[in-house]
Amino acid sequence: MTTSTEVPAMRERLLDIDGKKIFVAEAGEGAPVLLLHGGGPGASGVSNYSRNITELAMEFRVVVPDLPGYGRSGKGVDLADPFGALASGIRGVLDQLNLEKAHFVGNSYGGACALRLALDTPQRVDRMVLMGPGGIGTTRALPTPGLNSLLNYYTGDGPSRPKLEKFIRDYLVFNAARIPDSIIDARYQDSIAPEVVAAPPLRRPTSLRALWKMDFTRDKRLDRLAVPTLVLWGAEDKVNRPSGGRMLAGRMPDCDLYEVANTGHWVQWERAELFNRLCADFLAGRR
Repeated sequence: MTTSTEVPAMRERLLDIDGKKIFVAEAGEGAPVLLLHGGGPGASGVSNYSRNITELAMEFRVVVPDLPGYGRSGKGVDLADPFGALASGIRGVLDQLNLEKAHFVGNSYGGACALRLALDTPQRVDRMVLMGPGGIGTTRALPTPGLNSLLNYYTGDGPSRPKLEKFIRDYLVFNAARIPDSIIDARYQDSIAPEVVAAPPLRRPTSLRALWKMDFTRDKRLDRLAVPTLVLWGAEDKVNRPSGGRMLAGRMPDCDLYEVANTGHWVQWERAELFNRLCADFLAGRR
């Protein structure tokens, strides 16, 4: 385990998972923790958790993949069952790294991936932290304005920096003034890579069956999922409704809920110090 005075070095590799490439960065030693990023345009693992990796790597072996379709990973996601496809890819990461099980931390789209992986193969998940996860009650209400902004990014007149800036400043965070232009610039450039524009990884469900599969509150297995879970949800989340946290806490047998004041959809970035402390204590069993 790294000492508190060391800065853990980042290690990078490209894994082959059933013929598709998944990029993974790692730092630290100890119990393995996979950090799964959100699904916004231009997102990637290391950028999504830029304020968390170093702190968590002081105690854990932190594994940060780019989800299929994002960053340096291969493009293309099965639109008939996107959460299942993501979970399958990340389960392949566990296999490639010879990890029987691991902790999971998932933000938004990554939270949906972690939850689906836990429902399909609970024996592979030790503890789980979900931040404003996707797929909670999505068939029970119309999409939020923030989710519509996200899903419309590649439609209409196509991707643009103003569309991305509006999504990030108006919907992703509570305090838009804290977001530097450099974050928007970097994400915009990544979002317009030709292979991403040709196959956007996050799109509206292609059928009623797909829509139903993408709402975990319709999955009866949720009531039996005994994986210890901490749900963190920004009280001002404009992408995924904070009421989703109460849905999960009311259904899952071992689920703590922490609603974070004056915070939007990006808890791990907006409230990094709080997130790092809560996450480390929960994963280490100190709650």
